[in-house]
Amino acid sequence: MALKCGIVGLPNVGKSTMFNCLSNAKAQAANFPFCTVEPNIGVITVPDDRLNILSDLVTPEKVVPTTIEIVDIAGLVKGASKGEGLGNQFLGNIRETDAIIHVIRCFDDDNVVHVDGSVNPVRDMDVIDMELQLKDLETVDKRVSAQQKASKTGEKESIKILKIYTQLKEALEAGKSARTVTIDKKDQHYIDELMLLTTKPILYLCNVDESSANQGNAYVEAVKKAVKDENAEVLVIAAGIEAEITMLDTAEDRQEFLSEMGLEEPGVNKLIRSAYKLLDLQTYFTAGVKEVRAWTITKGMKAPQAAGVIHTDFEKGFIRAEVIKYNNFIELGSESACRDAGKLGVEGKDYVLDDGDIMHFRFNV
Repeated sequence: MALKCGIVGLPNVGKSTMFNCLSNAKAQAANFPFCTVEPNIGVITVPDDRLNILSDLVTPEKVVPTTIEIVDIAGLVKGASKGEGLGNQFLGNIRETDAIIHVIRCFDDDNVVHVDGSVNPVRDMDVIDMELQLKDLETVDKRVSAQQKASKTGEKESIKILKIYTQLKEALEAGKSARTVTIDKKDQHYIDELMLLTTKPILYLCNVDESSANQGNAYVEAVKKAVKDENAEVLVIAAGIEAEITMLDTAEDRQEFLSEMGLEEPGVNKLIRSAYKLLDLQTYFTAGVKEVRAWTITKGMKAPQAAGVIHTDFEKGFIRAEVIKYNNFIELGSESACRDAGKLGVEGKDYVLDDGDIMHFRFNV
């Protein structure tokens, strides 16, 4: 399944630098607003050591990791909901993404201009949030008006929908994002169909200076305090360090650099894992001599739907799934050894995949 994350933030907070670290695409990283005019799109590999271990055992002709699509979206300014700056374009681009990575400037540097003249991450966050909320309020207002007319008939569903839309409107008017509105799960589709900007899962990425890469700083603590009630994850990454890592040619050089910086792994690895967690995703594998491959699915997905990620015919004609647990495969070393040891399970349509399952689907179309 294709996963698309949008990198957003005010101009000059480090969005394009972070984008360059995440992908092989080269967005212009310049010291002025709107250096990213068209949304740059990059496809990045999801780091997973399990894939490498499987390929060492199977020795396939090729190895295919799972990927995430990253979109670097033009910087936002106050008034974007009314079309200021590149507002309309920004808001259109963000609507197409599955999740938002909100980059926040948490460093001081007189050589890097700030669009509002000073560094204040909480204020910067509020600018982005408010613009998204205002755009959503515009959408919800129209729906409330239309639903008020429909509900006059007394039809129960129309009254229920109006109540949900009114909850959304009240939250947005109070400066809260639509994701804070809690309703019965069976009614969630009424909100989902609105495609609101502030219902998207969000990850706050604090871009810090080199000295704050490990422990963060006062700016980061202010961000954490500001979003403590959002159930959102806050990551600390020094984009400058990440940029240096991407310039190194070998894994050994990169590891040596990380050790010198007192870091265990590149921050982008943590970012990708957090994006998976944010969207409730997991990975399963297919492993054969032709190909060892990772596939992304939503947690809780059953075997036929997981098969459909490979091809829709697999889901339509699903018969059964042969499943080997990752640890069993690694311990025994091959599919045939797992079969002989009774570690290959045959599962039907109700099987819910675990993270790391090695799957072989049987189907007939």
